[in-house]
Amino acid sequence: MPPEPLEFDPIDRAGELWEQHWPDEPGDVYAAMRAVTSIMRAHQILIAQLDAMLRPFGITFSRYEALVLLVHSHEGALPLSKIGERLQVHATSVTNVIDRLEAAGLVRREPNPQDGRGVLAVITDEGRKVADKATVEFNNARFAMSALQLGELDQLFEILRTLRVDAGDFSSSP
Repeated sequence: MPPEPLEFDPIDRAGELWEQHWPDEPGDVYAAMRAVTSIMRAHQILIAQLDAMLRPFGITFSRYEALVLLVHSHEGALPLSKIGERLQVHATSVTNVIDRLEAAGLVRREPNPQDGRGVLAVITDEGRKVADKATVEFNNARFAMSALQLGELDQLFEILRTLRVDAGDFSSSP
């Protein structure tokens, strides 16, 4: 059960305290502090909600992402290195996710015929079923984003996309 809501916004309160302790900073510093703290809190909230929706399927959001990536791949198989690249996570994280999916019978490992030392993760029929059912659940719940309207979702995506381009996450040119 989630805890009782606070009677105040702790991020806003932290922003006020920030301004009191560092009064000579420009206003955009306080706004940035509130924004980044809000993003981090929203991430915690969303992961908790999404993982709760996935619990009946025996997977977490990171495992769901890997399954969906395999569903969308050309033949339902990708090298582990490509999974890490596409999900933008470290190789150790990919190994952990694939280990867990393999243990659950949702993927299997096969030698990569294009690379004698490489390994492919291949989605199983059961993995496809779990990915499909979980996707229906997420679509019905609007990926836990039902508090926002379509225009707000588009605006949020564009704002965060700008941040990601500035961080070098990907090239913004086509």
